[in-house]
Amino acid sequence: MALRVGIVAGEASGDTLGAAFITALRERDPGVQVFGVAGPKMIAAGCEAWESSESLAVMGVTEVLRHLPRLWRLRRRLAQRFLAAPPDVFVGIDAPEFNLGLERRLKGAMPTVQYVSPQVWAWRQGRVRGIGRSCDLVLCLLPFETRFYAEHDVRAVFVGHPLADRIPLAVDRDAARAALGVAREATVVAVLPGSRVGEVTRLGADFAAACAMLARQRPDTLFLAPMANAAVRELFDAQWREHAPGICARLLDGQADGAIIAADVVLVASGTATLETTLCKRPMVVAYRLGAITALLLRTLGLVKVAHFSQPNLLAGEELVPEFFQEAVTPAALAGALAALLDDPARAALLARRFLAIHESLRVDGARRAADAVLELVRR
Repeated sequence: MALRVGIVAGEASGDTLGAAFITALRERDPGVQVFGVAGPKMIAAGCEAWESSESLAVMGVTEVLRHLPRLWRLRRRLAQRFLAAPPDVFVGIDAPEFNLGLERRLKGAMPTVQYVSPQVWAWRQGRVRGIGRSCDLVLCLLPFETRFYAEHDVRAVFVGHPLADRIPLAVDRDAARAALGVAREATVVAVLPGSRVGEVTRLGADFAAACAMLARQRPDTLFLAPMANAAVRELFDAQWREHAPGICARLLDGQADGAIIAADVVLVASGTATLETTLCKRPMVVAYRLGAITALLLRTLGLVKVAHFSQPNLLAGEELVPEFFQEAVTPAALAGALAALLDDPARAALLARRFLAIHESLRVDGARRAADAVLELVRR
């Protein structure tokens, strides 16, 4: 009988992980049936979508409050449907606030897996007990995460990051520029203000103003801004016209890899895009801003347990790249950090070497490892 896999993936990054995971499962079991909450890439890989993964694209403490009734109703419906005809295994991909609660309802009726560890090692570490009660296995994208789980007797496996498998170890800047019609000698800044409207609302204006300041110092700078979707493009275009009037920027539909590889330096919102920039071996300036009340709660309650928040700095265990949080995100600070990296080719070369080492540590055929770990769990 074919393997039946229930799945819930949150937003764009979860959709990418889910699609690679489903493809790897199908290589081992061509008849596998996968169904649940999915994005377009997962659907193309053969997942039956009960709901779009975009319905889970909510971030922050206060920001999620107005969505709670809808999310609770959705989780209840999914639990009922999965329990009515239990799959052989349930896999929650990212979206831990949603998936861990669902996994807790399902555990016992089927094996449960959380693919992508929540950043429990970074803040609110007490959540690890709830994770252990919710899932039978955690699939970790980053190597240091399994050590944290081992200390708390939660089963976890490092499976590597699919981005590290997709992006080649050596990238070709000239080819990326040619594909985008960019001159080889141009000074290029890639601008990635986030993949969600909420992120771009909080960061986009400062990103645009920083680029305007840099352009006044370096009038020949070309700005490439790959946009995750139409809503983000519309918002950032308006922010750019308001805060960087007269400054030319090329807004691209997707093409994030190409824009990053073509760039001399990248201005990027914290998240998966910082790992993507690391794997493309490009210097970067990272910014992160939460809603004001969310940030106040994190600071007041002492919930943050790490010194850094961007992926390259977390993986290196030191501040390789400049990162700015909350009120430190200002146009002047961002523009100054970008200019400093543009003026320091030796630093760019050092970062490229360090980023290559990180890339090699994460390039372990992540989708295959994830599929194998899930199949082993089912067999057990």
